[in-house]
Amino acid sequence: MSKSMHQKKPNFIDEYREREAATRILEKIHAISTKKITIMEICGTHTHSVSKYGIRNSLPPNITLISGPGCPVCVTASSDINRIIDFVETHPDVTVATFGDMMRVPGSYSTLSEAKANGADIRVVYSPLNAIEFAEKDPDKEVLLFAVGFETTSPTVAATIKIAKEKGLKNLSVLALHKLTPPAMRALMDSGGIHIDGFICPGHVTAITGSEAYAFLAREYKAPCVVAGFEPVDLLLGVYMLVKQLEEGRANIEIEYSRIVHPNGNKKAQQVLLDVFTPTDALWRGIGEIPGSGLKIKEAYSGFDAERRFEIPSGPEIEPDGCDCASVLKGLITPPECALFGTACTPERPVGPCMVSSEGTCAAYYRYKSL
Repeated sequence: MSKSMHQKKPNFIDEYREREAATRILEKIHAISTKKITIMEICGTHTHSVSKYGIRNSLPPNITLISGPGCPVCVTASSDINRIIDFVETHPDVTVATFGDMMRVPGSYSTLSEAKANGADIRVVYSPLNAIEFAEKDPDKEVLLFAVGFETTSPTVAATIKIAKEKGLKNLSVLALHKLTPPAMRALMDSGGIHIDGFICPGHVTAITGSEAYAFLAREYKAPCVVAGFEPVDLLLGVYMLVKQLEEGRANIEIEYSRIVHPNGNKKAQQVLLDVFTPTDALWRGIGEIPGSGLKIKEAYSGFDAERRFEIPSGPEIEPDGCDCASVLKGLITPPECALFGTACTPERPVGPCMVSSEGTCAAYYRYKSL
């Protein structure tokens, strides 16, 4: 069944939403599943699809499906949120460009949205290239791109920096707070806080990195991984492939999303990243500092590094009172186990980032009532 679907054109998605196909895969999962296992999906889009289609509650009771740190907005450390808010408040002459989800993420005392309401020049962009447009339109004004994201977003930011250099722009800089997914997965396995038997890996991230980026999980931790797409049939096939491996005592890296993902990934995107960035240690909300999990701008492009152009000291690392996003991000609890969920913390009045972001776990549970 999966082979015939993968032979069809990848832009057709209806077959990946067919109820009959989903039902057949669920029946196969129930038929082969005997072991008590915990599977983590490490992608915010997966989390929303799992909740939207009721997948978590459709699986056998011996299979626990948990969410990990798959939302780049959510894992941005509170100290980084605080320092960009401090920056815009102390540099009213600088235009700050950022993605929409970042506007409402609470810092310790404020949000970018509140800073904008108080007069800061903050502009929401849909592409990093919009920051180039701002810089070209007003060459006498500094433009800072506040850039977050995983491997899906970082190549576009790297390309933006390369284009800015080719154009000779002197008034554009980037505060790069990108995160790399595989080091976070290693940190979760090493933490000892939660047992994870296998991972459903993010399709869009892996389209860039290639599935070989997860080989260490199978080799060192005996944890199988399946790269899955985002439709219900994709996800169920991913779960089925993982369950089959675990039942057979195997630990391999497999690709369900083969219509998009290849073992070696996107070489052009990887080269752009390699040209502009180099890995560095990074601070993750709820997890702490993870070696080699961030990206910093290379010396050749240092003129576009906001941390070199401006003084942007780290802000305080203070979490909102009562917010347990840290435990949600590590898969230690589900959102309803947080005392604030659905009462003090809602999408209209978010306390923590997991309720703010369109990829946040708390937002998914709230929206689809996965209680």
